[in-house]
Amino acid sequence: MLAKDFRGTGVAIITPFAENGSIDWVSFKKLIGFLTEGKVDYLVVMGTTGENVTITKEEKQEIFRFVASENAGKLPLVAGIGGNNTAEVLEGLKQTDLRGYQAILSVSPYYNKPNQEGIFQHYKLISEASPLPVIMYNVPGRTGMNVTAETTVRIAKACPNIIATKEASGNFDQIMQIIKNKPEGFEVISGDDEITLPMIAVGSIGVISVVANAFPGKFSEMVRLALDENYPAARELHYKFVDIINSLFEEGNPSGVKAYLSEMGICGNYFRLPVYPVSEKLHGKIRALMQTV
Repeated sequence: MLAKDFRGTGVAIITPFAENGSIDWVSFKKLIGFLTEGKVDYLVVMGTTGENVTITKEEKQEIFRFVASENAGKLPLVAGIGGNNTAEVLEGLKQTDLRGYQAILSVSPYYNKPNQEGIFQHYKLISEASPLPVIMYNVPGRTGMNVTAETTVRIAKACPNIIATKEASGNFDQIMQIIKNKPEGFEVISGDDEITLPMIAVGSIGVISVVANAFPGKFSEMVRLALDENYPAARELHYKFVDIINSLFEEGNPSGVKAYLSEMGICGNYFRLPVYPVSEKLHGKIRALMQTV
């Protein structure tokens, strides 16, 4: 697929758990149906919001197959395969059953804080090894190391199989430098719900969203309006989501969004440690905010 095929709203889907910590497949099926009916544009499986770091390799394979089966070709699917060990990521690309998937989302290496050359070489090998197009992912708040605009553009020019970046630096100078200097066919996708509208205004093609797990219809409508350059209507919806988005991340993701989904009856409010439910105070705030959209 081409980068433009990921225009619009992608959802970084959560992983529903039962109270005993097992994967709740019934709720997972319900969630996929809810998102599809909400007319989102594609699904991203096993990203950060999916709690991938507490899920075993075997469970990941089950999840990838389950989502592909339930989706049944309705929406494009993106598989989250990334990490801070390049060799392990390459092995993951080789071992994962990617039938039904159209692209890979691969986060920049975290914790070990490689320099920019290390980041470039990491993505170069991923690009060469991946059987599917790759969306890189820059989220310095989690990884501890920013992928600079210069490195992103260098990767885009050197690695034709890397078709886009999910950019979550929040740095608009960096975002605009990437959009200004990127090669044709490489696109920028917002990795931050709260700045999706202004990112589209400067040239992003959409978002990989957390909030759209809970509000797929209205948030994807906001994104479509912005992409159609109907900014007054998009702005009206955007401001309805500002406080909700802040609440999602107030005590960590996906703790916030699962609180919303549990209130909606989509899934239980369960996690694997160290992720933990939000406080009662924030949960009460979330119940009130649900009535505002």
